[in-house]
Amino acid sequence: MKRFATIFAASILCLLLVQPSWAQDRPGRGQGQGLGRGMGPGQGMGRGRGMGRGRGMGRGAGQQGQQHGHDDRHDADHEVFQFLLQNHEKIKRTVKQLPNGVETLTESDTPEIADKIKEHVEWMEYRIENTNPIRMRDPLFAELFQHTDKIKMLHEDTEDGVRVIETSDDPYVAKLIKAHAKVVSGFVERGFAEAMKNHAVPGKDAAADQTPTHPVIAGHGAVVKLPSAVQQPRRGTKLLVDLTSGGDVSKVNAGLEKVAKYVNIYAGGGAEPADATIAVVLHGKATLAVLNPDAYAAKFNTDGNPNLALLRQLHEANVELYVCGQTLISSGSKPEDVAVFVDTTVSALTAVVNLQSDGFAYVPLGN
Repeated sequence: MKRFATIFAASILCLLLVQPSWAQDRPGRGQGQGLGRGMGPGQGMGRGRGMGRGRGMGRGAGQQGQQHGHDDRHDADHEVFQFLLQNHEKIKRTVKQLPNGVETLTESDTPEIADKIKEHVEWMEYRIENTNPIRMRDPLFAELFQHTDKIKMLHEDTEDGVRVIETSDDPYVAKLIKAHAKVVSGFVERGFAEAMKNHAVPGKDAAADQTPTHPVIAGHGAVVKLPSAVQQPRRGTKLLVDLTSGGDVSKVNAGLEKVAKYVNIYAGGGAEPADATIAVVLHGKATLAVLNPDAYAAKFNTDGNPNLALLRQLHEANVELYVCGQTLISSGSKPEDVAVFVDTTVSALTAVVNLQSDGFAYVPLGN
């Protein structure tokens, strides 16, 4: 019996082959992309019911669904996914390219595998009816789910599997459909090896999206903006950088470069800028990096202090700069030799303890 289905029907093997427990979606960019209605047996072939225009897969739909798919059915679905991944070599798939989409046939000669596919379809209907989706992390699938209202799909159960005609009048969506079909074929061919990959959105220049920038500290600590990544920078973060690394005295201290990167990460590495308070305590081999130009030149026979320009940038970005007074003096220098925008503490010990008591998270930088 033929019937229209939601995009999950076309993606049946994709979900079956890529959704073990380690591949459940995390909260992030694809969050809240629920499923459409109408995939299960006995449902009508009408466009409105089959393509998710009621409780559909549009942006923000399905947010009431349980996170990570961990509902009462999760364990059983997980077993189905694992089973089909382990038996991918017994699955046959052909793809016919259409001007505006694809026609696919995915089958198995093994009755048990065919039964598992049908079981999956039944439970996808349950998830759709209850707006309780299993969501994908893969960029291609996340993008495809944004355009389900532009997809036309004819789904037919065969004796051994599923035949799907999936098309779109939108050229971009048709391109997504073809890319999706190619990836699903990869799942059938390679199983787990393919399922562990992320798949790019066709026509999207990933390299352009990952161009390094310097949001605050110019020329130092380049970062790439990752708005969809997990563990985004949080507002109100307080970082204590315990900097003890040294290096070539004629070059900028590598630890200060990392501090610049931390500043840039919070300013422009995530989805939104996140205000953060960063304090740096220099001691050990890093102590003399804060000397004024004359004191540094006298100590190391250099032309000034190569660290001062970056230290000034950090200071102007409201980074708190401290140097250990005990190490400074034991190194033959004194507080008067320190650059004007660096504060001398009684010791690194007292500075670190005090800042941690004030709620700063400890980040060591040493060599």
